[in-house]
Amino acid sequence: MTVVERIGSGGPWEQLYGYARAVVAGDWIVTSGCTSTVDGVVVHKGDPYAQAKEAFRIGLDSIVAAGGAFADVVRTRMYVTDPAFADAVGRAHGELFGLIRPAATLVVVGRLLDPDQLVEVELDAYRRRESEDG
Repeated sequence: MTVVERIGSGGPWEQLYGYARAVVAGDWIVTSGCTSTVDGVVVHKGDPYAQAKEAFRIGLDSIVAAGGAFADVVRTRMYVTDPAFADAVGRAHGELFGLIRPAATLVVVGRLLDPDQLVEVELDAYRRRESEDG
C-alpha cells in the first residue's frame, strides 16, 4: 500500500493555491516549483545564480523534511526566464549536484509569476524506504 504524505513549508501560497511544498509517495519525494521567494518576498533580485542557489536550498530543505537526503536527488528541472541565465544557473546546479549528477533539464520560459523571479526549480528524489512488513 502506497502512503502519500504532504510536506508544507508554511509558504504564503501553499494554503491559498492548494499545494504542498513536497509530496512523498512510496519511495519518491517530489517538490513543487521552488523560487527565490522567502516569506513572500523575492530575494537576490537580478541575480540568477543566487536565485538558483536559494531555490535549490528551499527544495532540498523540503526533501530533508520529508525524510530524504541530498544524495537522493535523481532529477532536477530548471526554468529560467532568459537564455542568458543558463550558464549562471547551470553553474549553481553543478556546484550543488556535481558529485551526485542527477538527470537534469533546463528550459527557457516566457516569465514566472513575479517578474523579479528569474529561476524556478523542481527536484525529484528517490530513497528506498523500509518495508512496513519488516
